[in-house]
Amino acid sequence: MQAKDADILIVPGYTNSGPDHWQSRWQARLSTARRVEQAEWSKPVREDWVAKVAEAVNEAEKPVVLVAHSLGVATAVQAIGAFRKPVAGAFFVAPPDVANPEIRPKHLMTFGPYPRARLPFPALVIASRNDHFGSFAQAEDIAAAWGAQLLDAGNAGHINAESGFGPWPEGSLTFARFLSRLTPA
Repeated sequence: MQAKDADILIVPGYTNSGPDHWQSRWQARLSTARRVEQAEWSKPVREDWVAKVAEAVNEAEKPVVLVAHSLGVATAVQAIGAFRKPVAGAFFVAPPDVANPEIRPKHLMTFGPYPRARLPFPALVIASRNDHFGSFAQAEDIAAAWGAQLLDAGNAGHINAESGFGPWPEGSLTFARFLSRLTPA
């Protein structure tokens, strides 16, 4: 599959992805990409966020590819049961440990725990070994439960602009390879 053949849904996490974040850069570069907008980025409500992702998937006119970061991963996975249209694949980056009582802000825990059922579409989970929002072991565990491929990003922090991943060319190449292996759902 090529980007032009898909509705690429950018699903940011807590506080949205700023202009220097790789998600924003990809959205500007990919003509078929659009952001799932949330009414309240700094006070996420699980039901509202999940409904917005489901609505975006269900309104899609082409096969959907989810590109989620951080709390966007938890949101997308929680929304799967409400999808009425098929998803061709998901590119999940830096999933937070939403079941960890130490996570801050604490209301992020309302997005957990993650469902453990196998995902109904191919997925790639990219995780860092020093992400302060979630451990590599936790990412490894959920990727295995979901039947997703796991990619070890090494010591990459939260894989966002603050940890040096603005343009993220390696991520862009990885996404292109992932996309090329997908077939329309």
